[in-house]
Amino acid sequence: MQKLISALEKLNISYTETMISQFRQYMEETLIWNEKINLTAITEREDFIIKHFIDSVLAADAQEVKEAENIIDVGTGAGFPGVPLAILFPQKQFVLMDSLNKRLKVIDDICAKTKIRNVTTVHSRAEELAQSKQHREKYDLCVSRAVANMATLSEYCLPFIRLGGYFLAYKGPDYEEELTKARTAIQVLGGRVESVRETALSDLGLHHKIIYIRKEKQTPAKYPRKAGIPSKEPLK
Repeated sequence: MQKLISALEKLNISYTETMISQFRQYMEETLIWNEKINLTAITEREDFIIKHFIDSVLAADAQEVKEAENIIDVGTGAGFPGVPLAILFPQKQFVLMDSLNKRLKVIDDICAKTKIRNVTTVHSRAEELAQSKQHREKYDLCVSRAVANMATLSEYCLPFIRLGGYFLAYKGPDYEEELTKARTAIQVLGGRVESVRETALSDLGLHHKIIYIRKEKQTPAKYPRKAGIPSKEPLK
């Protein structure tokens, strides 16, 4: 776990030995489960630490993350970036949403074993969950590493965020064209691109852009559209 410790120190992110132990156990338990259920294609431990753990916490030192109290991870998969952030911020509440229930049951099991007590999982599609009163515009922060274009991802995520809250989209270095195409959609959904910040750990091959979108207006009630439409027909 030395690479994780080194990265946290470079990123100015505080940690405890208990947290490092939770990271280690979460990885080991995930890899055990991965033999039964397809959770991740990354099975080498060093790659797992870099591409799942370090990649997930690149924004952890941002003020927007530090100030958020309740955070939703849309399309969490095997728990990323939600679980690594939850380990680093045990005082914050995290909701991890995914459309595949068997993954969430694994996350529940591993979090119980590793004593990660600030994570709740919800089985749903974003298009449906964002229309529920319990979740719509209730979160300070939404994070997502889900593979989708920015227009689609914004329609999934912005409806969850309260006014004044933020959506953080983890993107690679070639984000500009995608973001340009999504700007109208972001505005329609009530958001404004506040900044694009680079977080690079060159020695680990990580060169990320994280797009910070502030929620400035309520999302119109008709968004998100019915399941499947945001991905098939992205807003323009």
